[in-house]
Amino acid sequence: MTTHTTTAPASATETAAGTTRPRLNLAKAAPKAFRALVGFDAAAREGLDPSLVELIQIRASHLNHCAYCLHMHTNDARKAGEGEDRLHMIAVWREARHFFTPREQAALALTDAVTRVADGGVPDSVHAEAASHFDDQELGHVLALILTINTWNRVALATGKVAGTDERVG
Repeated sequence: MTTHTTTAPASATETAAGTTRPRLNLAKAAPKAFRALVGFDAAAREGLDPSLVELIQIRASHLNHCAYCLHMHTNDARKAGEGEDRLHMIAVWREARHFFTPREQAALALTDAVTRVADGGVPDSVHAEAASHFDDQELGHVLALILTINTWNRVALATGKVAGTDERVG
């Protein structure tokens, strides 16, 4: 005999009607903190190529298993001119290096290391490779972007954001 049990989705609260809704609206619950994060995100992106921004955000979202952000940023990448081949290869970029420039590879490697920082820190070799492709200001912005997307991933996962519901304004 097979028994089916249903559980609430891991990332949202299930309503009596069987639909899901976010657990918490952080923008309303902690508006000052939320605005600070939005400002940090905007500052991090400053001066970076929009395509590179999306590659970094997609990669971190893959690693963090954040469906909400992954859906949002793959759509944003398409709007920025990214092709389907590259979007599909981000998850396996190390095996598909020929899809990405050396500069993009360095940013993706740094994204991997910072996102998985608990697995061994950020190796000197990864930092050195990134530093060889970005000047200090650019590298600072790349690092800040990696920090913001990791924070956004955690916000989306912790508050139960539902993939396919881009709640950004404007």
